[in-house]
Amino acid sequence: MLAIRLQRNGRAHLPVYRIIVQEAQRHPLSGRVVAEIGHYNPHTKETTLNKEQAEFYLKNGAQPSTRVVRILKAEKIKLPKWVDEGTKKQATAKHADKLRKNQPKEEAPVEESAPAEPEAPAEEATAEA
Repeated sequence: MLAIRLQRNGRAHLPVYRIIVQEAQRHPLSGRVVAEIGHYNPHTKETTLNKEQAEFYLKNGAQPSTRVVRILKAEKIKLPKWVDEGTKKQATAKHADKLRKNQPKEEAPVEESAPAEPEAPAEEATAEA
Protein backbone atom coordinates (compact mmCIF):
# COMPACT_ATOMS: atom_id res chain seq x y z
CA MET A 1 0.00 0.00 0.00
CA LEU A 2 1.24 3.46 -0.86
CA ALA A 3 1.24 6.46 1.45
CA ILE A 4 1.49 10.16 0.66
CA ARG A 5 3.44 11.79 3.45
CA LEU A 6 5.87 14.52 4.36
CA GLN A 7 9.63 13.98 4.37
CA ARG A 8 11.56 16.47 6.50
CA ASN A 9 14.44 18.39 4.94
CA GLY A 10 16.11 21.65 5.84
CA ARG A 11 18.34 22.63 8.68
CA ALA A 12 17.89 22.59 12.45
CA HIS A 13 14.88 24.62 13.64
CA LEU A 14 13.95 25.47 10.04
CA PRO A 15 12.22 22.46 8.50
CA VAL A 16 11.14 22.23 4.87
CA TYR A 17 9.14 19.19 3.76
CA ARG A 18 8.91 17.19 0.57
CA ILE A 19 5.55 15.65 -0.24
CA ILE A 20 6.41 12.11 -1.27
CA VAL A 21 4.72 8.86 -2.25
CA GLN A 22 6.27 5.71 -0.80
CA GLU A 23 5.43 2.31 0.61
CA ALA A 24 3.46 2.69 3.84
CA GLN A 25 5.73 0.25 5.74
CA ARG A 26 8.86 2.26 4.96
CA HIS A 27 10.21 5.03 7.16
CA PRO A 28 10.08 8.47 5.46
CA LEU A 29 13.88 8.79 5.71
CA SER A 30 14.61 5.36 4.24
CA GLY A 31 15.33 6.84 0.82
CA ARG A 32 13.00 4.49 -1.05
CA VAL A 33 10.58 6.96 -2.59
CA VAL A 34 8.17 6.08 -5.39
CA ALA A 35 7.58 9.70 -6.40
CA GLU A 36 8.12 13.22 -5.14
CA ILE A 37 5.00 15.26 -5.88
CA GLY A 38 5.74 18.57 -4.19
CA HIS A 39 7.23 20.72 -1.44
CA TYR A 40 5.81 22.44 1.66
CA ASN A 41 7.39 25.22 3.72
CA PRO A 42 5.51 25.61 7.03
CA HIS A 43 7.09 28.98 7.84
CA THR A 44 5.95 30.78 4.69
CA LYS A 45 3.02 28.39 4.03
CA GLU A 46 4.37 28.06 0.49
CA THR A 47 3.30 24.89 -1.30
CA THR A 48 4.30 23.58 -4.71
CA LEU A 49 2.39 20.52 -5.80
CA ASN A 50 2.05 18.48 -8.97
CA LYS A 51 -1.75 18.15 -8.92
CA GLU A 52 -1.96 15.60 -11.72
CA GLN A 53 0.40 13.21 -9.95
CA ALA A 54 -1.37 13.71 -6.61
CA GLU A 55 -4.75 12.90 -8.15
CA PHE A 56 -3.27 9.88 -9.95
CA TYR A 57 -1.90 8.35 -6.74
CA LEU A 58 -5.08 9.15 -4.80
CA LYS A 59 -7.18 7.39 -7.44
CA ASN A 60 -4.89 4.36 -7.22
CA GLY A 61 -5.29 4.01 -3.46
CA ALA A 62 -2.44 5.99 -1.89
CA GLN A 63 -3.46 6.99 1.66
CA PRO A 64 -2.44 10.57 2.56
CA SER A 65 -1.38 11.50 6.08
CA THR A 66 -3.57 13.93 8.02
CA ARG A 67 -1.23 16.87 7.38
CA VAL A 68 -1.06 16.06 3.68
CA VAL A 69 -4.88 15.94 3.59
CA ARG A 70 -4.94 19.52 4.87
CA ILE A 71 -2.39 20.58 2.24
CA LEU A 72 -4.37 18.87 -0.54
CA LYS A 73 -7.57 20.57 0.62
CA ALA A 74 -5.82 23.94 0.59
CA GLU A 75 -4.72 23.26 -2.99
CA LYS A 76 -8.35 22.36 -3.85
CA ILE A 77 -7.65 18.78 -4.89
CA LYS A 78 -10.73 16.59 -4.77
CA LEU A 79 -10.24 13.78 -2.27
CA PRO A 80 -11.90 10.36 -2.59
CA LYS A 81 -14.65 9.52 -0.09
CA TRP A 82 -12.55 6.86 1.63
CA VAL A 83 -9.83 9.32 2.68
CA ASP A 84 -9.74 9.78 6.45
CA GLU A 85 -9.67 13.52 7.01
CA GLY A 86 -8.93 13.25 10.72
CA THR A 87 -10.67 15.05 13.52
CA LYS A 88 -9.51 18.05 15.43
CA LYS A 89 -8.75 17.18 19.01
CA GLN A 90 -10.40 19.17 21.76
CA ALA A 91 -8.21 19.82 24.77
CA THR A 92 -9.84 19.08 28.08
CA ALA A 93 -8.62 19.98 31.54
CA LYS A 94 -7.86 17.05 33.82
CA HIS A 95 -9.27 18.72 36.92
CA ALA A 96 -11.82 21.15 35.57
CA ASP A 97 -13.41 21.64 38.99
CA LYS A 98 -10.19 23.22 40.25
CA LEU A 99 -10.10 25.93 37.61
CA ARG A 100 -10.67 29.46 38.82
CA LYS A 101 -13.48 30.04 36.33
CA ASN A 102 -15.38 27.05 37.74
CA GLN A 103 -15.11 28.12 41.37
CA PRO A 104 -18.16 29.70 43.04
CA LYS A 105 -18.10 33.47 43.04
CA GLU A 106 -17.09 35.03 46.30
CA GLU A 107 -19.26 37.96 47.23
CA ALA A 108 -17.33 41.07 48.16
CA PRO A 109 -17.79 41.93 51.85
CA VAL A 110 -19.97 44.98 52.24
CA GLU A 111 -18.30 47.46 54.55
CA GLU A 112 -20.66 49.23 56.88
CA SER A 113 -19.79 52.87 57.08
CA ALA A 114 -20.47 55.06 60.09
CA PRO A 115 -23.95 56.54 59.93
CA ALA A 116 -24.01 60.10 58.65
CA GLU A 117 -26.36 61.41 61.38
CA PRO A 118 -26.39 59.79 64.78
CA GLU A 119 -29.85 59.09 65.89
CA ALA A 120 -30.91 61.34 68.72
CA PRO A 121 -32.89 59.73 71.53
CA ALA A 122 -36.49 60.40 71.01
CA GLU A 123 -37.73 62.93 73.52
CA GLU A 124 -40.91 61.95 75.02
CA ALA A 125 -43.24 64.80 74.97
CA THR A 126 -45.11 64.96 78.15
CA ALA A 127 -48.40 66.57 77.94
CA GLU A 128 -48.96 68.98 80.78
CA ALA A 129 -52.44 68.80 81.78
